[in-house]
Amino acid sequence: MQAGNVHYRKASDLPEVIPVFPLVAGLLLPRGQMPLNIFEPRYLVMVDEALAGDRVIGIIQPQIVNGVAVQDKEGAAKGTDRPELSAVGCLGRITSYTETGDGRVLITLQGICRFRLEEELPVPHPFRMARIKPYLQDLEEEQGEKEVDREALLQAFRDYLEANGLEADWESIAKAGNETLVNALSMMSPFGEAEKQALLEAPDLKTRAETLVAITEIALVRNGDDYGSGLQ
Repeated sequence: MQAGNVHYRKASDLPEVIPVFPLVAGLLLPRGQMPLNIFEPRYLVMVDEALAGDRVIGIIQPQIVNGVAVQDKEGAAKGTDRPELSAVGCLGRITSYTETGDGRVLITLQGICRFRLEEELPVPHPFRMARIKPYLQDLEEEQGEKEVDREALLQAFRDYLEANGLEADWESIAKAGNETLVNALSMMSPFGEAEKQALLEAPDLKTRAETLVAITEIALVRNGDDYGSGLQ
């Protein structure tokens, strides 16, 4: 697995402690690309610290219940925005960085591997740090590609595009391998935080593809129910 100029092949290539960036409905997957517009002061500090170190950040969703982020005990006690974190996130390496001139920075993260959050650590700075356990199987590229039902995935994608009056670059899609296709469509999908977490936590590529098809089919049925006969 390569991200930017660095190869990640084994556990010792990965940090044990990382900064974590809680992001609602944010989904980063191994070898995927996530652009981010960073403007909050605490996350500007986080990016600076990451750039000075191993350039790795963990993207993880807050726990959401009934549309509201669940606050951890420390956040609730202090009245701060400190949501409980989901159990699983994804490591990303900063592969591009641009200053905008108005105080923001634009970065791109390339997904390395998923991780399980083991322990959040007390830290003096404004962003959060956690000890993690990486999913080392994610470092192997093209794993499980042959088991993906590509036709079922593409059919669900076509149906979604047609229902929403959208177009796609089918030439590029035809050239994409199954892993690239499944992960890109999962990351681009407009679904909510529960669906995104289910896609992240899918045990393998085949299951992720099947989960994405099922979520898309449910969304299409709901779309049809909401707007009468036929898909809109």
